[in-house]
Amino acid sequence: MFRGASAITLDTKNRITMPTRYREELIADCDGQMICTVDIQHPCLLLYPLPEWEEIELKLCELSSMNPQERLLQQVLLGNASDCSLDKNGRILINGPLRQHANLDKNIMLVGQLKKFEIWSEAAWQEQMQQGISQIQSGEIELTERLMDLSL
Repeated sequence: MFRGASAITLDTKNRITMPTRYREELIADCDGQMICTVDIQHPCLLLYPLPEWEEIELKLCELSSMNPQERLLQQVLLGNASDCSLDKNGRILINGPLRQHANLDKNIMLVGQLKKFEIWSEAAWQEQMQQGISQIQSGEIELTERLMDLSL
């Protein structure tokens, strides 16, 4: 399970370096093979270890290409999916369309989200966190019974 936010940088060759604490697990679990795609709800990227992405693909296969909404979701997620392999120095390349979707520049946040990572521009991540905390504190976000049962 991946957790925590790491400030990392995009180098001049458009690569990010995976924090050391994740590398061993990624190499053991998927030989460093990952898939990166766009997030359809936020201006960030989703980075999946290959076995996790294969589960997403199975779910996408169940959607109908004849249903316009389902086909659109398939097109966006699969059409933007890019193979990423950890190199010997623990780096992955982020392609141009993906960088553009997330407005990535030099300063990036890699955020562990249990079975995947999110890749954000640092500015967008900070804004997202400020908004989220503010909405929760102000009561804008309704704490459903399910959330209340979480008991943090």
